[in-house]
Amino acid sequence: MSSPNKKPVINCHTHIFRGEHVPPYLAKTFVPWPLSYLLNTSLILKLYKNSIRSNSKKYQDPYIEKRRKRVIKAIKLRRNKILSGFLSLTGMILTIHVLFILFRWLSLIFNPEQNEIIGYIIKLQTWLIDHKMLFPIRNVYLQILISVILFSYFKSGRNLIWFILTRTVKFFSILPGKMTKDLLERYLLLGRFTLYKNQSRIFSSMKEQYTPGTKFIVLPMDMEYMGAGKLKPENSYQHQMKELADIKESSTNKDAFLPFVFAEPRRIKEEKDHLKYTFNNGKVTLQDCFIKEYIEDKKFDGFKIYPALGYYPFDEALLPLWKYAADNGIPIMTHCIKGTIFYRGSKKKEWESHPVFKEIVNLKNEIYEPLLLPQPKNKDFSLNFTHPMNYLVLLKEELLRILVSQCDQDIKELFGYKDLNTELAYNLSHLKICFAHFGGEDQWNKYLELDRYGYSNELIKEPDTGINFMYTSDNRFSWKKLQDCWKYVDWYSIICSIMLQHDNVYADISYILHDEGIFPLLRQTINHPKLGKKVLFGTDFYVVRNHSAEKNLVATTTGNLTVEEFDIIARDNPAKFLS
Repeated sequence: MSSPNKKPVINCHTHIFRGEHVPPYLAKTFVPWPLSYLLNTSLILKLYKNSIRSNSKKYQDPYIEKRRKRVIKAIKLRRNKILSGFLSLTGMILTIHVLFILFRWLSLIFNPEQNEIIGYIIKLQTWLIDHKMLFPIRNVYLQILISVILFSYFKSGRNLIWFILTRTVKFFSILPGKMTKDLLERYLLLGRFTLYKNQSRIFSSMKEQYTPGTKFIVLPMDMEYMGAGKLKPENSYQHQMKELADIKESSTNKDAFLPFVFAEPRRIKEEKDHLKYTFNNGKVTLQDCFIKEYIEDKKFDGFKIYPALGYYPFDEALLPLWKYAADNGIPIMTHCIKGTIFYRGSKKKEWESHPVFKEIVNLKNEIYEPLLLPQPKNKDFSLNFTHPMNYLVLLKEELLRILVSQCDQDIKELFGYKDLNTELAYNLSHLKICFAHFGGEDQWNKYLELDRYGYSNELIKEPDTGINFMYTSDNRFSWKKLQDCWKYVDWYSIICSIMLQHDNVYADISYILHDEGIFPLLRQTINHPKLGKKVLFGTDFYVVRNHSAEKNLVATTTGNLTVEEFDIIARDNPAKFLS
């Protein structure tokens, strides 16, 4: 992967934050109360740690000797045909009874008359009881005791029941949905990495899986405002950032470590010393504050935002920071995919419509109202914050002007706003942004499947510009086009079009690399004369670990791309993005 004549490989998207940096009530909105509070992140991580530590004891004295004695007893038991046969018969009887006990419990959830399979099983149960082949056990506590005995001491019976349940009765239909399953996997993932005492250990674990000279963009997470509970003081965002600064200052990791600063608008509003600035002629100068300390003094390499946590990327509190970033060429990494981390609090009234975009309510008279955002559930509504169309409000002067017109006077002065009919004196069209995860592999599939919808073919028809989001063929501004793109167009087409229209806009392929089905379209994108210069290599370590190991992701990527293609996205483009 490395060569003295080539730029270093840069993994543009990695994480090393610990489970302790995640709020306690991540299960809110996924599972009903009070279970959401019982699935406490801190408690789960603590149990995971204890489990791992307890399991590791079996490799130490005196547990090695005890385990050996148990194995010897098991061997002797198998040799005793009478006792072994008795236990096998007991296990068989218990298995049959537990199987029907579990199906009895399932029948309380499913109406037997509405589920054909369960109906057949209950009929079989009745037949066995009538023929004295099954004992009816009415006592719930006895049912539980028998089940515990079977699952604790009879492995073959336990495995058989699990096999039957998962292949009949559609057992998984009563289990949590995909999003909840993803959340449980996220808990498991955090558990794996919570065993590391600090972020430095996690970074070293990642770094060791790459050839010497590889560099890594490290992205922190500030989740204290997502409505999922408060963190302990020792696990605060400030503590997380201090750890990153310590790693950057260490001699062993200084060159490989490229940390970003998380920009959270609610923290900016709440903490007076987080972002302080002055401006003159549209130029923002940072004063002594948290952002200045980490960007200018500690030399962090960019900004990270995660709008799904409950804000738009064009939040008024962020605008001065984006002006500073644009004028100084500082890159911004933004989350752009459907995921399990999003705002857990109640939906606010002002979120019921988009702050800038409009939709047509009367076609004949061309009457427009704010674009309604009706999704009631957090996991669905969060996509409105994450939507790539939001970045047009920053990048397109016409839309930024509308936004600024709604802001306080100091923001109007910053951008030189006069009125809605006069172009801003200063804008953000040169903002350097990377769409992390490129919208998600589901949006790539949507792009490939939409073969009859007009906008889905714009990248092919107009390879230099992609979709014209705002203007009709006769050059008239159109809210209707913006509305249609927001509602119906795949995110791959939207992101690619924005990259084609703005020199400083990129997208990384982190996380989606686990899906090998993306590689045909990825290669086509890399070999596009303009888009190929905007794609960045990234893996999303360690968040993607539930899908694929880091070394496997790298091997899969290099195996599916030519050397030249990999060098473009892993060496050349990242160097330009960070320059």
